[in-house]
Amino acid sequence: MGTVYAVANQKGGVGKTTTTVNMGACVARTGAQTLVVDLDAQCNATVALGHPRDLEPSSYDCLAGEVSVAEAARPAGPDNLWLVPANEDLAGASVELPRIESFELRLRDSLGPVRERFGFTLLDCPPSLGPVAVNALVAADRVIVPVQAEYLALEGLVQFLDTLKLVQRELNPSLELAGILITMADDRTRLSQDVERELRENLPARVFKTVIPRSIRVAEAPSYGEPVTQHAPGSSGSRAYSDLAEEVTSLG
Repeated sequence: MGTVYAVANQKGGVGKTTTTVNMGACVARTGAQTLVVDLDAQCNATVALGHPRDLEPSSYDCLAGEVSVAEAARPAGPDNLWLVPANEDLAGASVELPRIESFELRLRDSLGPVRERFGFTLLDCPPSLGPVAVNALVAADRVIVPVQAEYLALEGLVQFLDTLKLVQRELNPSLELAGILITMADDRTRLSQDVERELRENLPARVFKTVIPRSIRVAEAPSYGEPVTQHAPGSSGSRAYSDLAEEVTSLG
């Protein structure tokens, strides 16, 4: 039985898509069938894997109930990595979904046989706590929360964890926090060191051991339409995402 992970944080620019694409590629490299579901209307995960923004069926069609997530999956490029692309229709989902009864369950109901087909499914969430992100949290078994190594990101983390507790209480009691991932860290700065120390002191059992460094290779890989593990396999960012994949897969 596969596991569904939501990669979520309502703050933008913290590395959700980068984490989804690169960790997914690393897990797929181990031989596990891995699915990335792009739930962001900006289509960044889709583009980062070398695909256009107008593919159909898309994650919007899954939310609309027209196809299942498993049916919408297509090869993403790297071996064993699959993609449910986003397209710009997804921008309307935040308005349309609340008009539907039990809209929070749309993605969960659309998963279909995804857990039998894929060992790991990664839901790349939009930078908000709107209807699409709530759908992802309801559909997921576990959530990974990327947090940039800066103080404003810590404030957003507190808000997100409050929302997570609400979803667990009201909509998905089996949802677990897989871990908090520190991203874009720079060990040369006091700020990064202070943020990491504060997170590990206050949430000692919740923060992944792996820390993702700030890396130009990670940042430029999407412009080549491939994960950093293919673009620059020897880079610090590639090694960090490989470590993260190993840490996540060890959760069982």
